[in-house]
Amino acid sequence: MKERILLSLAHMGGTEKNWVDEAFRTNWIVPLGPNVDEFERRLEGYLGCGKVVALSAGTAALHLGLVMLGVGKDDEVICQSFTFSASANPICYQGAKPIFVDSEPETWNMCPIALEKAIIDRKKVTGKYPKAIIPVHLYGMPAKMDEINAIAQKYNIPVLEDAAEALGSQYKGKLCGTLGNYGAISFNGNKIITTSGGGALICPNNETAQRVKFYATQARENRPYYYHEVIGYNYRMSNVCAGIGCGQMDVLADHVARRQEIHDIYKSELSDIEGLTILDNPNCDFQSNFWLTTILISPKTGRTPDEIRVALEKENIETRLLWRPMHMQPIYQDAPYYGGNVAETLFNQGLCLPSGSSLIDEDIHRVIDAIKAQFK
Repeated sequence: MKERILLSLAHMGGTEKNWVDEAFRTNWIVPLGPNVDEFERRLEGYLGCGKVVALSAGTAALHLGLVMLGVGKDDEVICQSFTFSASANPICYQGAKPIFVDSEPETWNMCPIALEKAIIDRKKVTGKYPKAIIPVHLYGMPAKMDEINAIAQKYNIPVLEDAAEALGSQYKGKLCGTLGNYGAISFNGNKIITTSGGGALICPNNETAQRVKFYATQARENRPYYYHEVIGYNYRMSNVCAGIGCGQMDVLADHVARRQEIHDIYKSELSDIEGLTILDNPNCDFQSNFWLTTILISPKTGRTPDEIRVALEKENIETRLLWRPMHMQPIYQDAPYYGGNVAETLFNQGLCLPSGSSLIDEDIHRVIDAIKAQFK
């Protein structure tokens, strides 16, 4: 059996262990500590704006973003339907209600037309506008943020970017996660860089960042005894995990460049297959990190994405079907949905290809050959 090719494996740079060893040497084996402070500083330096709070997960970052935006019981939050469940679930943590909107076909992200339609209609239905908007930069591809932000500003609704998959992606020269009121990023094991698990919330200034830290450490008031006026959470990143992140920052640019290079190889080698298309930057405004290279397989080919997935699995190659839209999930079947069938079509026709930065060219060409064999 050939060696397994995984979809997106954690990729260490070599210096991570030094930071972790220092945490053990100094006995900082707890949440918070010097590695957390350093990781936040390094992220802020990379992003070039805002203040960063390192947290236990990207989901925690989205949740605290909603807390900071004042989302509460029975509020409505507009969320991109074509995404992972972590984009939507934190809305429910707050007792709020998700309102899902369709994608547009160029970036596969939130459709501005469907977004505005949803805003107008929800005002008619409930008498008030939604409390927040969550666009997602899916698979690393930036959403059409100028249009989304313009609509958000028109109706005075804040934007919480889900940039979990988009660290290093740029829209009009600005890094994803810095384009809304708040931005959430993820350091899960399969992301561009990892802290084993973890995430961060990008905040507009130091004042908001301090408030996020307060909520993330059980909302303990500044008294000599435990005193709580609001609900808090145990969401801060550990010093050990942050040490991994400090080392990963040394190779972040290399990891982004490698995934972009892998995408270019796929694009070059697969573009001649009739009925197969690759999600690519629509124009020079978009610079995806190509966290995962994704393809669409037309029904005219006579093949389905799941058939290709099973065939590649027999070659010991891991692929993955695209996210099943939230409005198609049983848990959200009663949630309002605005738009057409773009998200559903993408789900029915799409497949994610191995894209990890540790993969060598030989691995990528093995994937390409296995795909080509399915269309002969």
